[in-house]
Amino acid sequence: MSKPIAKPNSVDGWLAYIEALHPKSIAMGLERVSIVAERLGFFQHHSRPTIITIAGTNGKGSSCAMLEHIYTAAGYLVGCYTSPHLLRYQERVRVNRQEIADDALCAAFAAVEDARQEIELTYFEMGTLAAMWHFAQQALDVLVLEVGLGGRLDAVNIFDADCAIVTNIDLDHMEYLGDTREKIGLEKAGVYRPRQISICGDRAPPQSLMDYAVSIGTHLDCIQQAFEVQSDANGWHYRDASGVLKVPQLSLMGEFQKDNAASVIYAIRALQSELPVADEVIATTLPRVQLQGRFQYLHRDPDVIVDVAHNPQAAQSLFDNLTEIQKNMPNNGRLIAVFAMLADKDIHAVVQILRQKMDVWYVAEINHPRAAKLDQLLESLKLVSTNTAVHAYSTVETALLDACKTMTKNDKIVVFGSFFTVAAALDCWHQAVFSDNHILGKS
Repeated sequence: MSKPIAKPNSVDGWLAYIEALHPKSIAMGLERVSIVAERLGFFQHHSRPTIITIAGTNGKGSSCAMLEHIYTAAGYLVGCYTSPHLLRYQERVRVNRQEIADDALCAAFAAVEDARQEIELTYFEMGTLAAMWHFAQQALDVLVLEVGLGGRLDAVNIFDADCAIVTNIDLDHMEYLGDTREKIGLEKAGVYRPRQISICGDRAPPQSLMDYAVSIGTHLDCIQQAFEVQSDANGWHYRDASGVLKVPQLSLMGEFQKDNAASVIYAIRALQSELPVADEVIATTLPRVQLQGRFQYLHRDPDVIVDVAHNPQAAQSLFDNLTEIQKNMPNNGRLIAVFAMLADKDIHAVVQILRQKMDVWYVAEINHPRAAKLDQLLESLKLVSTNTAVHAYSTVETALLDACKTMTKNDKIVVFGSFFTVAAALDCWHQAVFSDNHILGKS
């Protein structure tokens, strides 16, 4: 795409421009983005921050949020780059938990646009470089980077991590990363660096990941070996060679979040010589960490929950969370699914895992080019779940509104299937609340 005569002057204008900049939304490889990064000369005017990179199939966003909260609470200046966003692009770029201002984001895009010259960059590559340009102006102490896809060939990986965490490995993005855990594990291991802190929070790490760590000369610290988690009624204990840390229950729901938190604690302790953090700060901050779209309650009594679960592993975590909350549900309470997914995800596997949990399905199409069509979603439901009521809708918004109208005080609505599904639900919900539109059933 040729350069515009005049640069866009708004965030929306820039996003529309960079979306059309490259013929593909995903183009694996680091050569193009590395050249532009070199032209931009990151961190030349300020000392380089300590970089912590997070890869993994699930749990990346939660782990980033934990690190961001803890280091901010400890008094450091912390940059954090995550993706995708839910409601605003600015969510992706934060300093001390504050989103980037519109004018700063536009300035960052303009700087990258000037530097790229003849080189075509994807939406994610352009956004990553813009975020890094902004961070380079801030004299950060810590920079937390979430990998977008895989690890080895992700744009984030042009920046060498002082500490890298692979949260877990499961089947997702198989068209890019491979169709086995071994292949995917090798791609994610690409974020590790020789002689730097390398952590894995997967309880059964693929051999490929462990072999890669050996091949580059880094010591791999894994959960259940270098550190472990022990739960009790009042919270849980973290344990490593440095000692035991008692942590209250997390706000982020699910046993897997304790594994994410354990990897984060290990990383913070491993970086103590550079970035000292008291155990008390870790223990008091972790329970306060919350993250949009991760088993998030939009409303209570009756309950409306949103979760970005979009692959089999995340669906199993959602299943486990629903099992836990069902213990306190009345016998006549129903679990109502509002469900939409992308076509390139394992729809059948996700439905297979959750089919026995849901009493009613409100199925919809996401407003996105990669969206699964209604026929595809309904066919998967038909194959694995024949005894539940299924309703079809053209949009997530209409599905959610109808589900809300029919629910009783004992029911729970669960919106899931994609970041895009949750984003549509959040937008719909906020509009309804702000307009004082009473959308919940009265029964």
